Amino acid sequence: MTTYTFYTRQMLLQYGRQLVAARRLARYDQLLGRGRSRDTGSYAAKRQDIVERVAREIMENLIFSGSDNPTVQDVKERLIRELGEELIFRYPPADQDFKIFRNRNGEEKELSQPEKQHAMALLWEVTLRTVDETML
Repeated sequence: MTTYTFYTRQMLLQYGRQLVAARRLARYDQLLGRGRSRDTGSYAAKRQDIVERVAREIMENLIFSGSDNPTVQDVKERLIRELGEELIFRYPPADQDFKIFRNRNGEEKELSQPEKQHAMALLWEVTLRTVDETML
């Protein structure tokens, strides 16, 4: 009986990893659909491109997998300082989009669409600043 439980648990873990990978691929497809009209010849343009790619990866780690990476933790702390409250990012398996909850005094409340857009814009700015400051 314990072997069956072990295999079931392993199967569910693998399925969870596949869901995360599928979500990331869908995100990359969305990003690739946008055209880029940026000068790629100069050093500053190349550096900015790398900063944006790293920032995107950090945001995905923060939102989708909740990484314990020090840079991700730094971004979380800066976001809490700027907003004055903790945000919780969740990606329920049955939903197509992730949800953002506000954590006030131990009580979670889902953000409205305008609040979610503001939080994502602020998260992007904080992540870009953090990556830009730490990158050589």
